[in-house]
Amino acid sequence: MVTHPPKGLHGQAVEELGRRIIRGDYPPGSVVDPVNFEAELGVSKTVVREALRVLASKGLLESKQKRGTTIRPRADWNLLDSDLLRWQGSSAPTDGFLADLAEVRAIVEPAGARFAAARRTPDDLDAMRQALEAMAAADTDAEAMVEADLAFHRALLDAAHNELLSRMEVVIEAGLRVRDRIVHGARHFSDSIPVHQQLLDAVEAGDADAAVAAVASLLAQASDDLAAVRAVQNEAGTDPLPKEVP
Repeated sequence: MVTHPPKGLHGQAVEELGRRIIRGDYPPGSVVDPVNFEAELGVSKTVVREALRVLASKGLLESKQKRGTTIRPRADWNLLDSDLLRWQGSSAPTDGFLADLAEVRAIVEPAGARFAAARRTPDDLDAMRQALEAMAAADTDAEAMVEADLAFHRALLDAAHNELLSRMEVVIEAGLRVRDRIVHGARHFSDSIPVHQQLLDAVEAGDADAAVAAVASLLAQASDDLAAVRAVQNEAGTDPLPKEVP
């Protein structure tokens, strides 16, 4: 699942208000005034009303008579919603958010690799090969590398042929996208193509243990690269997200 920001006034309103809530501009429990949003965003009452309805469906807002529209507690947010994951990742992500994503990847991807080694089809292998070739062709193009990396890991989960596991791609994508944006944007990363190749070879050979081991190596390499870049950026006081990938 590739997520893209929605277009049009309604989509832009959802994006802007959603990002503000995720950033903490409006603390949980605070009352928000739709009329103010109309003036700030320069949109109609109808656009704001529909945007608030969408955000309410994601667990961010609730509207009650006499209380108005309030920000719900974080515990009520649909944190696995693809938009919420994207908004959290596209703002300056906290170390806690990055750690949570890494832990989920460490739970999901080894299992996905094990099942993929047992259930992959020729089409699955072709999808993984094409993604790996795109990674190699990307060279120093950070955006192209990010998209190719995402495609590889989506193909890996799809190769497990478990519909629920495949739906976890929204979390895997969020983790990969924010990590790749930081690491590849900083031009400081290890060559991950050989380890991706090892993973593909293991899946193609039906070697579940080797596939799990390759995933473990990938995750360790990803963690080391991210830690190195974060350390440099924290020391320099630079923005940890140099550029958002569309």
